Amino acid sequence: MRFIEDFVSRFQVRISLDKNLVVKKQNRYFLLIEDLKRLISDDFFYAGTYIGKTKKGKFFPGFNLLRMIAKKKASKIVVDKKTEWLFICGRDIFKQGIMQVTGSRRKGDYTLIMNQHGECLGFGKILCHLDGVKDGVVIKNISDVGDFLRREK
Repeated sequence: MRFIEDFVSRFQVRISLDKNLVVKKQNRYFLLIEDLKRLISDDFFYAGTYIGKTKKGKFFPGFNLLRMIAKKKASKIVVDKKTEWLFICGRDIFKQGIMQVTGSRRKGDYTLIMNQHGECLGFGKILCHLDGVKDGVVIKNISDVGDFLRREK
């Protein structure tokens, strides 16, 4: 649970997950409701809400967790329509595509990437202080909703 809390804190928020309802299956974590937790057996494949997984000691969030973070007053960047498309195609974000910044603007912090409809597209890492730059790449794409489609062959 600690690595989930550490990941969430990188967006300058806290979320409260009932530790008794978070279930680990191999390296994957799921959030269950009480009734479902009573029904599952040890050999389940998928149950409840997928939160993320660990790999080599590093946490990789699921998009359900990113949506939970987005409901808070987390560090967020709203991008224009063109930048939205480029981001979900795996591209980094240029300063010109940013419409609004909420929360952190500091180099090295994580930020959620949101479209104009309030939908979370993924997250990235701020590459330079956002107030101090006029153009160029400012957010490194770490994970986006298009990743799944790009992996399909």
